[in-house]
Amino acid sequence: MSVIRPSGRFAATTLACTSMAMIVAGCGASDSSTKSSSAPATRQDAAQGKSEAGPATARGGGPDGKADSGIPKQVPVDSRALIFTGTVTIRVPDVGRAASDVSALATAAGGFIGGDDRTSDQDRSQARLTLRVPSARFTEVVSGISKLGRNGKDESRQLSTQDVTDEVTDVDARIATGQASVNRVRELLARAQNISEIVSLESELARREADLESLKSRKRKLDDLTAMSAVTAVLLGPQAAVTNKPETGFLAGLKAGWHAFTASMQVLLTVLGALLPFLLGAALPALAVVWALRRRRRPRPSRPDSEPTAPASPAPAATE
Repeated sequence: MSVIRPSGRFAATTLACTSMAMIVAGCGASDSSTKSSSAPATRQDAAQGKSEAGPATARGGGPDGKADSGIPKQVPVDSRALIFTGTVTIRVPDVGRAASDVSALATAAGGFIGGDDRTSDQDRSQARLTLRVPSARFTEVVSGISKLGRNGKDESRQLSTQDVTDEVTDVDARIATGQASVNRVRELLARAQNISEIVSLESELARREADLESLKSRKRKLDDLTAMSAVTAVLLGPQAAVTNKPETGFLAGLKAGWHAFTASMQVLLTVLGALLPFLLGAALPALAVVWALRRRRRPRPSRPDSEPTAPASPAPAATE
């Protein structure tokens, strides 16, 4: 048997192809390993970028930190215009002394007493004091009044808060617009040449100034209500009755209507009883006058001029 041996040229070609294939395979493996190793880093960078952008997005801002124009801004609580009002009822052994303590509490807080209504009846004495205190000290004053009560507590309390931020903003805008309007009319009035224009512009200026002053008065009122809160302190003696809350509903309305009806009847009967003596005093003379007039108008019977003659007797019948 004869063995065919490859030639030298064929062997060299085969070796060269094998070497080339090994080099290509090595480059592909290196590229694959490079891509696989860079993928986690890319994902990590992307995650880090999202985490850094997250707080800005959560705050409603864009990449540059500015707020989005489509999202309205909310006014912070500290800058809102709020009106605080409250009523605190406490029971005290001495109403007069407690009223003095409440007055001192208002003065210490930088406020004053706006109203003082008292009723003295020994253990049933009552007092109703209206305090105006700075809004920043509202809670402190309410707590101080409660501590003056029996056992350091209050009988009842009612607190309310009214947000007038929108109203204040509206009034401010209207004041700015009104002031600009008044300034324009004043400029026109300064350039007016004839009497008719001057009279017309003065009338318009007076009207706009009145509107502007009304807005400013409203603004001062709102500023006063938001700056100084109103607290009503009701002081009750040891035996004073607590004022109950008004009842509501059908039965409450029926009861109120019945009380109003009976009260009206009592008033009517009282007035009638007061007028009855005067009515009787005026009725007796009136009846006497009416009786006299009717008696005078009654016709009297007429008397005959001569006595009536007796009728003639019939003639006797003739006899034969």
